[in-house]
Amino acid sequence: MIVPSFLLKRLYVKGSLRNNDDGFQLQLRNSLGSGYAREMLPLTLDGQEIPKENCSFVVEGKETRFTQVSPENPFTLALNRDTTLLVKGQTLSPGAHRIGIGFIVQGIGPLSFEVTDVLGDPV
Repeated sequence: MIVPSFLLKRLYVKGSLRNNDDGFQLQLRNSLGSGYAREMLPLTLDGQEIPKENCSFVVEGKETRFTQVSPENPFTLALNRDTTLLVKGQTLSPGAHRIGIGFIVQGIGPLSFEVTDVLGDPV
């Protein structure tokens, strides 16, 4: 099964790219259907890979590092629920940035997409 990247791009909340106290963040909102990833792929920023150790996601107040995602502890994209992706130790300069997001889904394989967004006001 192949999921086109134009559908996956709909997960990204346009305008959510912001610096925060520890680095930067962005939002995902799943309007496609519930899904589970057994592994997170490294985020990319303007073509450069960000170590998974520096990345985490927050769902309903619970933060989970990308390195903690496994078949036993999947990354869940519940329908119509917001997920915040956090990158620690790196802030963004003003302007547009290209972000790559990817994960491995059981029974489908690797899925990834890129979005370009302009840095908004800090959180």
